[in-house]
Amino acid sequence: MIAPVFVALIMAQVESSRLGMVSQMMTTAAREGCRVAVLDGTALSDVQTRVNSILNPSGITPTTFTVTCTGSTTWDQSSLGTPITVNLSVPYSQVSLLGSPFFLKDAVISGSATMSSERP
Repeated sequence: MIAPVFVALIMAQVESSRLGMVSQMMTTAAREGCRVAVLDGTALSDVQTRVNSILNPSGITPTTFTVTCTGSTTWDQSSLGTPITVNLSVPYSQVSLLGSPFFLKDAVISGSATMSSERP
């Protein structure tokens, strides 16, 4: 009688730990991608390669990947000091260890980082 409740609590703890880990990985990947995006002479493929090198070992593939810049120019033509932002997101159902979760099935995990452009 106690075993099903105990197992459910353990599985909930495992899922919440996975949620925290994926959230941290998304933030770390966004930060690392942003570090590449602010450098002069980098392309979108360079940023995406860096993001994937962080996330692929954990089996995470972001469904949304954007690099944006404030102002009228594109991020790869921004001037010195212009903020560049990398945003990543993935549905929780794609990274859940238990398949399709019933309690967080519509949740989206995201990560974001903003740094100043280092282009002259």
